[in-house]
Amino acid sequence: MTDQPVLRVITPDATPEEIAALVAVFASLQSQATPAPTPRSVWAAPARGHRRPLQVSRGGWRSSVR
Repeated sequence: MTDQPVLRVITPDATPEEIAALVAVFASLQSQATPAPTPRSVWAAPARGHRRPLQVSRGGWRSSVR
């Protein structure tokens, strides 16, 4: 952790309630941040379950069941 403050109040007129409101706003913004999605493995790709298209050739329908 760092020794520097994350939030610094510059004005001397800020009340504790105003500072608490700012801290609550910044805390809620940080909690709403979504993490980056992890890349999906090729082995888990849904397209792997799909059939390949039939080859158009003489006897192609026979080779489709092999």
